Amino acid sequence: MAFSMRILLSLTSFLALHSLHLRSVSSASATPFSPITTTDHPLDPLTEDEITLIRTIVLKRYPTNTGFHYVGLDDPDKSTLLKWASSPNKNLVPIPRIAFVIIMVNSQTREIFINLKTQQILSDNVHTGNGFPTLTVDEQSQAVSLPLKYGPFIESVKKRGLNLSDVVCSSFTVGWYGETKSSPALRVECFMMGETANIYVRPINGIIIVVDIEKMQIIKYQDRSVETVPRAENTEYRAEHQPPPFGPKLHGVAIVQPEGPGFKIQGHSVSWANWKFHVGYDVRAGVVISLASIYDLDKHKSRRVLYRGYISELFVPYQDPSDEWYYKTFFDAGEFGFGQSMVSLEPDRDCPPNAQFMDAYLHDHQGNPSLLENAFCIFEMHGGISWRHTENDIPDQTLREVRSDVSLVVRSVVTVSNYDNVLDWEFKISGSLKLGIALSGMLEIKAVEIKHKDEIKEEQHGTLVSENSIGVYHDHFYIYHLDLDIDGEENSLVKTDLKAVKVTDGSSKRKSYWIAEAQTLKNESAAKIWLGTSPSELAMVNPNKKTSVGNEVGYRLIPAMPAHPLLTEDDYPQIRGAFTNYNVWVTPYNRSEKWAGGPYVDQSRGDNTLAVWTKEDRNIENKDIVLWHVVGIHHVPAQEDFPIMPLLSTSFELRPTNFFERNAALKTLSPKVWKWPACPKQN
Repeated sequence: MAFSMRILLSLTSFLALHSLHLRSVSSASATPFSPITTTDHPLDPLTEDEITLIRTIVLKRYPTNTGFHYVGLDDPDKSTLLKWASSPNKNLVPIPRIAFVIIMVNSQTREIFINLKTQQILSDNVHTGNGFPTLTVDEQSQAVSLPLKYGPFIESVKKRGLNLSDVVCSSFTVGWYGETKSSPALRVECFMMGETANIYVRPINGIIIVVDIEKMQIIKYQDRSVETVPRAENTEYRAEHQPPPFGPKLHGVAIVQPEGPGFKIQGHSVSWANWKFHVGYDVRAGVVISLASIYDLDKHKSRRVLYRGYISELFVPYQDPSDEWYYKTFFDAGEFGFGQSMVSLEPDRDCPPNAQFMDAYLHDHQGNPSLLENAFCIFEMHGGISWRHTENDIPDQTLREVRSDVSLVVRSVVTVSNYDNVLDWEFKISGSLKLGIALSGMLEIKAVEIKHKDEIKEEQHGTLVSENSIGVYHDHFYIYHLDLDIDGEENSLVKTDLKAVKVTDGSSKRKSYWIAEAQTLKNESAAKIWLGTSPSELAMVNPNKKTSVGNEVGYRLIPAMPAHPLLTEDDYPQIRGAFTNYNVWVTPYNRSEKWAGGPYVDQSRGDNTLAVWTKEDRNIENKDIVLWHVVGIHHVPAQEDFPIMPLLSTSFELRPTNFFERNAALKTLSPKVWKWPACPKQN
């Protein structure tokens, strides 16, 4: 899907809009050896000073025609970082702070590693494989400005009786469909604004525009057909532009924490209740959770659960094979950058009043640091039940014991073109981690000459959601990279199958029951798992640690409703998105294997992906291993998704399984509740 901030009327209007979310910071005064701001933690994201320093070092070597496509912190050596984390004297475990930079210079993609302390380039190599790096905002903004001053397009707009001043354009990746040669390019589509801000539901169909983003020229233009532009009526979503009547009045609520927040943030390290973890971000991955550990009240120590977790890729293939739609098979993290697509959160709306916000420093095409305010928020969520029981079977007594549930949420919103992805990491006092995804935003609309379902005579590849408007079928496949370290690095994956047993010998009045058969999976091929085909459970265990009664300590995956790809495996988009072929994968930890779709996803060919790595069929038993989990949604649009979609949510849970000796929340008392003012009883 196209990048969230690249819709524009012109380059000038784009920059004005973009400034609402990202504030570029001038680097004119930087010098190669200026002091930089230090960080408290080896995993802390790059600071403003560090990004400025990186830019200065790179431009000293490549002063012209240089575009910065990725600037991030290179992952430290894991064993050294774990040693640092466990050391009481951090200064005795030095960890070099290394930046990884991807630039494009004169049509070459270069990978550069920089030691930020010595301010030296450690390596500088040309990427020679397939694919191109993550697109930058500047590239997209320039590309979408081209049609507005392109004669044939201006004539096409006039031919349709439209006003050029009401036209806005958006960029889309071109994909790969078997070509042997590729060059950086974008498709551009345009929309009507006019009486509504909901541009995505008013496409100007029938026009194909391809832009060479190196030359920044339109290299293909076809005006194939004139389709009716869907009407603006009833498409506006802004409250101030909505006519009455309005929906039911919602009563407000006061959120007060007289004792203050229950969590502490020091730099990017967070502690809350029995949890400690580090929260960072990356231009490509977005929010990254690291070094998550939980305090065990019985063992009187913290025990590690997660070394690192983030969304590695999001694959969004649309299901219309026509010439104007076939290419819409997007990889939102690798092509557009999940971190680059994070948007500022709205206090009291995106996050509750008790939330604390954290900013993020990203970078622009020129390598300058850009500040994104309120990039993510952290808050305590109240209102649920942790556990409860009412006992009525003790004579003359009724016992009722209830514990309120409080959890800690880390939230971000990633807006990639028409879709907003609300992404939560929820930490629970029971030891569970709940990872939530909620989708909102607009459907991708195909304009058609159909006003009623009865007029449909041929396959439309979607749902008629309004007059002249088909909401096209599509998928959302998120894949999480979860480097679980369950009480240590050496872990195994255990698959427990639930099987029915028939009673045939007359030993019971029952005729059947079920049993659980556990098997430790030994290699990568065995750990390629389709969920939902038979009843089973998956747990990541530490075979070297056992409970007092002899169970291996572990964490269980409780998945969302599984979704499987329906594209054939030889279809070009599915070759690139082959990491969705299974719901679960497990690989040995490898610092270079971070991106399920490969390191260079734009126009990639599927030759360096998770599906390729696992062909080695490496050993995963009692090893430092990574769990990859695919969460999928098949989206058949409905009229209620129009003109803007209510949240469509899914989630999965990582739940302790024989990790503790007993319920970890057993001795956690319910928090005090303040009621002010007192709520009147309802008659």
